[in-house]
Amino acid sequence: MDLETLLSYEWGAMVPEFIILGVATLLSLLDLFMGQNRSRKPLAWIGIIGIVLAIISLVSMIGNDVTSILFDTFRLDSFAIAFKLILLVGSAMVLLIAMEYEPKEGLKGYRGEFYYLFLTGLLGAMMMASSADLITIFVGLELLSISSYILAGLRKHNLKSNEAAMKYVINGSIATAILLFGLSYVYGLTGTTNIREILGMLSHLQNGSGVYIVGIALLMVLVGLSFKLATAPFHMWAPDVYEGAPTPVAAFLSVVSKTAGFLILIRVIITMFINAPSGDPDSPSLIYDMKNYFAVLAVITMIVGNTVALRQRNVKRLLAYSSIAHAGYLMVAFATFSYFMFSTVWFYLVAYLFMNIGVFAILQVISSKSGSSDISQFAGLYRRSPAVAISLGILILSLAGIPGTAGFIGKMNIFLGAFMTDPAHYVLAGIMIAATVVSYVYYFGIFTQMFFRPAADDSKVKLPLGVLIVVIISVVGTIAFGIFPGLAFDFLNQIDHFGDFIR
Repeated sequence: MDLETLLSYEWGAMVPEFIILGVATLLSLLDLFMGQNRSRKPLAWIGIIGIVLAIISLVSMIGNDVTSILFDTFRLDSFAIAFKLILLVGSAMVLLIAMEYEPKEGLKGYRGEFYYLFLTGLLGAMMMASSADLITIFVGLELLSISSYILAGLRKHNLKSNEAAMKYVINGSIATAILLFGLSYVYGLTGTTNIREILGMLSHLQNGSGVYIVGIALLMVLVGLSFKLATAPFHMWAPDVYEGAPTPVAAFLSVVSKTAGFLILIRVIITMFINAPSGDPDSPSLIYDMKNYFAVLAVITMIVGNTVALRQRNVKRLLAYSSIAHAGYLMVAFATFSYFMFSTVWFYLVAYLFMNIGVFAILQVISSKSGSSDISQFAGLYRRSPAVAISLGILILSLAGIPGTAGFIGKMNIFLGAFMTDPAHYVLAGIMIAATVVSYVYYFGIFTQMFFRPAADDSKVKLPLGVLIVVIISVVGTIAFGIFPGLAFDFLNQIDHFGDFIR
């Protein structure tokens, strides 16, 4: 590729990625030359400033025409902008709580590593959001995955952290192998890795054996991504990783990494297979023909996540199973495949971002103070720190889906979407309601501890500055989008409501 060709590309489409890459490189160099005993907190602020600049540059691109560069392997469209905003905002909030993270065994020796590895993981997720080619999607996925493996085991002298990293690496490698094997079938049939070209070729596929192979490829890709999303029965790694990983890493995996998983699910499965023939003349496409597989995955995930969470005493493991259950709710939207699926998934991920990161922020403070993540550590929190208890209560109500919160609007959108298809998914919607009711038991178990159990001690719970900012943003966002959900949907409509993401 000559210099003239390189200069002809509209590199402005990649400004947010360039900012994150530049900041990650800067942090690695600063960490290298900083003294061993110097505080690494300034690195966190530099990372946050970089993310804010990336958000500003991304927002400035709203309303621009679809931009495709590097032989249509990188596309800046409305879909990419919408999901990158979730990734960037979530990452900024995680960095705010990460700089206040002080585990018992200490983290000074490799605190700097956390920040630039975190940004490289974010960069991989952002690349996935704009990828229009299987190769760039895989590169972004591995950049995110490898960074996450290292971050999960960052507490090198903690056995649970070591175990978490090992399980994450093994399960992640297996998932990647299955995903690649499925994608290799698609490449073998079409001879291209470009998603839009694959879309066109699969829509004209007439060969009976070819249709069969496409079905196998779709199932293998779905299984591979299910590991990444922690949907049952591919969820085994999640509770151990959440428990062993540093709390900010667990928050990153539960929100940012999960968002990346769902955006790649839309980019790869929905875009690529939307017009693939199913072999059944009465079915419009392979995706419609296999909606029952999505439904079964959703049902198993909701049931396993919510029922196993009932037995958890460790709050990080409880939140892991809660995260699994929420993945099940989102899979309901894919199973119903309604017209509003994209906006429904996007809004739910926004709501989940606020309520989940806020809970992890408060959990980090309480567990660091007591040295334990047991649910009993929340006992008497209302008497010790009423404001903290009320904030946590609001976020938990949103996770449970109580009216007046963003979580309720998100679940209601998915629930109503189940009735907007023909035929309507009454059974799936009923199971979703039942699973949500079951979740009340363990969510309100935390309530019981906070408001009705005597405190083990009377010491106040003070939130550090970074955590305080995150909790305020989380509570305000949860209430605002719960009472005025139109704020989010109006903003989404300005981004063109995903209308160009397969054009």
